[in-house]
Amino acid sequence: MEPIVDTVVLVAIAVLGAALARRLGFIAPLVLLVAGLGLSFMPGLPHVEIEPELVLIGILPPLLYVAALQTSVIAFRRALRPILLLAVGLVVVTAFAVGLVVHALLPAVPLAACVALGAVVAPPDAVSATAIARRIGLPRRVVTILEGESLLNDASALVLLRISIGALTGTAVGFLDITREVALKAGGGVLLGFAFALGAAWLHKKIVDPLLDDAVSLLTPFVVVIVAERMHTSSVVAVVVAGLYLGHRIPYLLSATSRLQMDAVWRLVIFLLEGVVFLLVGLQLRELISSIELNMATTIRITLAVFVTLVVVRFAYLYLATYLARLVPRIRSREERPPIAVPTVIAWAGMRGVVTLAAALTLQPGQGYPRELFVFVAFAIIVLTLLIHGTTLPWLARRLGVVQDTTAEDALAEAGVQHAASRAALERLEEKAGGAPSSVVERLRALTDSRANVAWERLGNQDQETPSAAYGRLRREMISAERHVFKVARNEGRISEEVLNRAQRELDLEESQLNRSDD
Repeated sequence: MEPIVDTVVLVAIAVLGAALARRLGFIAPLVLLVAGLGLSFMPGLPHVEIEPELVLIGILPPLLYVAALQTSVIAFRRALRPILLLAVGLVVVTAFAVGLVVHALLPAVPLAACVALGAVVAPPDAVSATAIARRIGLPRRVVTILEGESLLNDASALVLLRISIGALTGTAVGFLDITREVALKAGGGVLLGFAFALGAAWLHKKIVDPLLDDAVSLLTPFVVVIVAERMHTSSVVAVVVAGLYLGHRIPYLLSATSRLQMDAVWRLVIFLLEGVVFLLVGLQLRELISSIELNMATTIRITLAVFVTLVVVRFAYLYLATYLARLVPRIRSREERPPIAVPTVIAWAGMRGVVTLAAALTLQPGQGYPRELFVFVAFAIIVLTLLIHGTTLPWLARRLGVVQDTTAEDALAEAGVQHAASRAALERLEEKAGGAPSSVVERLRALTDSRANVAWERLGNQDQETPSAAYGRLRREMISAERHVFKVARNEGRISEEVLNRAQRELDLEESQLNRSDD
């Protein structure tokens, strides 16, 4: 009973923390970290220990899968070069830079162990940076690069971590063998992820029940990661590939009901997972501090040295990778030279999160390095990057002018495509309308015209209420009155609960469509 109570308490605190974050205008991970740290000093709080398997198999896969589902494959492909430079090259450079710095401060610790710590703290988080980037309106290419980096750098970091631990324990092999192993893991992950994506796509196409669609979608990342781990391929790559493929194919695979329901289910799952995991990080910090054998001054010095190294290396690498690449004529002809503000903002968006947490927990004691110190440094880096980068990134982006308001551009593009879609809908109506009552045909024509008008109205003056906005406001008042009548009838026993639920669902669906039109 106690584990269930503890879980309920943690989830409740995570929900309250997320609500507070929205009210204060902060990102939820930051507030939950601080809340967890504060709660860890409360007497009587149960001991909380995070198992690495829980994070690697239970938390990380759905987070990466949903992030991949929401990533545009077309935009991802166009930005593949900078994404790979950051997801692979920057991870390796950062890991070795941190390793050298830590080894200089702790000469007794083997360099391979220090590089392992570098691999742990190298990858930025997929959740925090993109959440802030979308909220403040960074240019779409910047958002795509940050998303792509955080999707692929997890695999690079985890592979490098295993190689470093292998070198430390004496099981490492030569450069060619390591290269072959990395290629096999990455290639195997791509093939496995694609195979499972095809299987899941086939199931989604055959399934007509939205609940079964939800079940398949929820199971997909966990099945992929379990099979990938059993086959010793990269589970991270497999999950990301499956998510990218299915995200691109979802419009062709799922019914409208399944898409709406699946989106709601995944939003709830990710909301709870993110909340609980960052709360647990905060809860463990106090215990980690007490378990470190080094004095506090040395611990702080090492932590700050790692943090500064991460920042300096990321800035230097991004400036070099951005502008040296433009010396190549082919790249210069395809990609415009961005102002220095763009790589500056990307460099500052280096918040660490779940992957750093999972990688740190895989470090084992008794292998010739201070495990408690390394885990604390990793946790402290998560806290520092969220506190410093997470709170100042919006200000920096606005200060440097790296903010792109695409509202008008999107509205124009949507209106143009909606016009073509409405024309196609009317042509289909003319083909299929034979024998239908003229009143029905006219009603469908009016509905199509109204949908097209809504798209064009978004281009107009937003200070004045548009006809569609007035319609939505008045219709919501009417729906509220209808709901009231149905509820009174249920309370008086004139209709059953089933009748109320059916009527309420129809009214809810209509109101949700009104809310969508207002966005």
